[in-house]
Amino acid sequence: MSQSAVVHARIDSATKAATEKVLDALGMTPTEAIRLFYRQIAIRKSFPLELHVPNKLTASVLAKSEKNQEIETFDTPADLYASWDKSGSARLINSRRTSNGNRKGAKTSEK
Repeated sequence: MSQSAVVHARIDSATKAATEKVLDALGMTPTEAIRLFYRQIAIRKSFPLELHVPNKLTASVLAKSEKNQEIETFDTPADLYASWDKSGSARLINSRRTSNGNRKGAKTSEK
């Protein structure tokens, strides 16, 4: 690099710690991650991550989940699917399974 410029950013300490833990596992410093991020923006001439603004329903559900409100938990995937049964989603998922429990078209290893 011919010249260096300094970038300063403020970020909450919890996000910083969580991010640095991931970066450390990748063998990457925060400076390297920021440099990589900036390079990708420059190369692509756009933001390198896909971002979406959630619709009202999704935003509402996310806000409630962050407050631990209206959270459902399930012991098994079957229990989750059964909770969808009213909308027909469970039938769709189950219809994609074969008699041995595998998804149709899924590769299986036989010994």
